[in-house]
Amino acid sequence: MIKVTEATATAGALKRLSDEGVSIWLDDLSRRRIESGNLAELIETKHVVGVTTNPSIFQAAIGSGEGYEEQLADLAVRGVTVDEAVRMMTTADVRAAADVLRPVYDATGGRDGRVSIEVDPRLAHNTPATIAEAKQLAWLVDRPNVMIKIPATKAGLPAITEVIGLGISVNVTLIFSLERYREVMDAYLAGLEKAAAKGLDLSTIHSVASFFVSRVDSEIDKRLTVLGTDEALALKGKAALANARLAYEAYEDVFGGPRWTALSGAKANRQRPLWASTGVKDPAYKDTLYVDDLVAPGTVNTMPEATLNATGDHGDITGDTVTGGYAQARADIAAVEALGISYDEVVQQLEDEGVAKFEVAWQDLLDAVTKSLDSKGVETE
Repeated sequence: MIKVTEATATAGALKRLSDEGVSIWLDDLSRRRIESGNLAELIETKHVVGVTTNPSIFQAAIGSGEGYEEQLADLAVRGVTVDEAVRMMTTADVRAAADVLRPVYDATGGRDGRVSIEVDPRLAHNTPATIAEAKQLAWLVDRPNVMIKIPATKAGLPAITEVIGLGISVNVTLIFSLERYREVMDAYLAGLEKAAAKGLDLSTIHSVASFFVSRVDSEIDKRLTVLGTDEALALKGKAALANARLAYEAYEDVFGGPRWTALSGAKANRQRPLWASTGVKDPAYKDTLYVDDLVAPGTVNTMPEATLNATGDHGDITGDTVTGGYAQARADIAAVEALGISYDEVVQQLEDEGVAKFEVAWQDLLDAVTKSLDSKGVETE
């Protein structure tokens, strides 16, 4: 139970968001955040009920070195490879965060209280390696409230099915297109069917589908600005919300269909849409745009701390802002395409860039850890 404090009094919008059926997850993690009690404080005062991580987040956390010195020294003494060092540090953080969130997990029957950790982004186009890495991460973290993040690449889709079929909960990441999102939901249902065939308890398997938001506006707005017409400029800031709303429409369609009905009878859980990349990139837009305008029941919004604080301070949560907007969303996407901006081209570009950015962040992390281990006079190759 959340204690009423001065901090919670300022989080009224966050409570309203939670009351509307949106689970608030924090898109950040570091050892300092865990050990200082900050994560526990956000759970208590800001309605945070989950955590997501990615290679960029770990690069920032471990690259700073803060809180990792003792473990780095131990790893150096053991002479581990840099890849093993990174795996040990990231899984330790996720395990500790999962323990902090365990009461939330227990209170929500496994729906929330989740911490996500991503497979090595260099494996994004390798199905067997992604499956093996997912199994290894689940074993290393060894907590029921961990979620393994698998990218929604073509190679990722069969991996999602296989990993879900093993009873491992999955956070599907880097979803940009509506077509790929439907493929992700299909992969999840196929995984549940595999799990059911093995006699696994479907009620223990959870999944979210991370649909990226702000990057869609960043790319399409750039192209609209180049066009520069009044018609083009009037469409800025509309594509990302339209895309996300149509994703929710697809979610309602799939999880209201006959295939899902059979699985729900076996106590399976819906794969919830998760709004990711919700920090506003354009300072011209309200900093809570991708929170206020994406309120729908049964969703997750994972926020960087700046967006979480902004929402608590001045978020405008007025109820469901998604389900009544499907027609307008289709019209907004059609208007963008009518100007010669290809939706399919944009979303494929964003997927490719998303994988590449995480690979770069992961390499930066490996380089930083290599330097730390080398400084202790230990061979890292």
